[in-house]
Amino acid sequence: MTPARAAAALAAAALVAGCGGHTTTRTVTSATTRVEVLRQAGAKVGGFDPGAIFRQESPGVVTIVSTGLRASNGRAESGLGSGFVVSGAGEIVTNAHVVTSGEGRDIRKASEVFVRFADGNQVPAQVVGFDPFADIALLKIDPAGLTLRPLRLGATRDVRVGAPVAAIGSPFGEEQSLSVGVVSGLGRSIQSLTGFDTTGAIQTDAPINHGNSGGPLIDGEGGVVGVNAQIETTTGEGSGVGFAVPADVVRRSIQQLRRTGTAKYAFLGVSSVAVYPQLAQRFGLGARAGAWVQDVTPGGPGDDAGVHGGQGAAPFQDRTFATGGDVITALGGRPVRAEDDLSRLLLAYRPGDAVTLGVLRGGERRSLRVKLGERPLDTPRGR
Repeated sequence: MTPARAAAALAAAALVAGCGGHTTTRTVTSATTRVEVLRQAGAKVGGFDPGAIFRQESPGVVTIVSTGLRASNGRAESGLGSGFVVSGAGEIVTNAHVVTSGEGRDIRKASEVFVRFADGNQVPAQVVGFDPFADIALLKIDPAGLTLRPLRLGATRDVRVGAPVAAIGSPFGEEQSLSVGVVSGLGRSIQSLTGFDTTGAIQTDAPINHGNSGGPLIDGEGGVVGVNAQIETTTGEGSGVGFAVPADVVRRSIQQLRRTGTAKYAFLGVSSVAVYPQLAQRFGLGARAGAWVQDVTPGGPGDDAGVHGGQGAAPFQDRTFATGGDVITALGGRPVRAEDDLSRLLLAYRPGDAVTLGVLRGGERRSLRVKLGERPLDTPRGR
């Protein structure tokens, strides 16, 4: 099992304690479905009460059981993960790898998926769709006769390193387990179920183990800031380095899956490395920041627009670079500075959109108009 598949995810909820407010409960009844909407009144940042988090959020955290998954040896197997309710209509979010097997073009849905609630109810679920690039899946259950507690998606921009988080999930099948930690890093790149990375991931030191995959990571305001998806480990178990798909990416996936059952991403068709001052000086790039193009996909959008890739192999410091390629300094008028800026900025566009690239070529600034393509499930090869 790959690290992306062996990943774990926490289901978490962080509330603010000692705020002087009160919790209000509004119950909405539709047919025989009961939807509970909880609000924390007068919350103030600064407190952290894992017990209160568990009491309020755990009813919305579920265990996902999948059957008919295809193992590497071709045999059918079952899988277990976590998830959480996102609407009173019976929508549930989890990781795509919890309800699928395989990667890239070989991804297949499970034969059957079941959702088990904290109150003991277990019901079949339909896989509305999955996003292999973000490792997110949207499930739908019949809410009749159930009490649903939807969790609220927060905003990635509000996440800070050091902020406390809590997790509720099913590690090793131990349902409704709580763990706590802090956000230990931001802007990480993690493996997806395709050849492309998921960028902007949240790193946490809260314990993550097998069976937690697909649960929410929740901040001190009660918002889901990420869906926990992976661990980095040399032992196969949690070691204090876990990763969550950021809420903004999750929200984008959900919106697309609701509409069409699939998620599409814009594709530029270049492979690049981040420019830093010493690299720029060594190769005379003419810019202290940007994305230095190493490879261009033949026949891809970047190639059609005239983006130049590098050639040859020149060692410098800890790696080898292809020299002579363009340095992309802007996309759509927005600067490209950090390592993941190019990938992040492309998320705002759809396949078929036209965008202007600002590039440096031989010290000369140019503008290239690119018609973006659709990201393939497997990473294309460069020249």
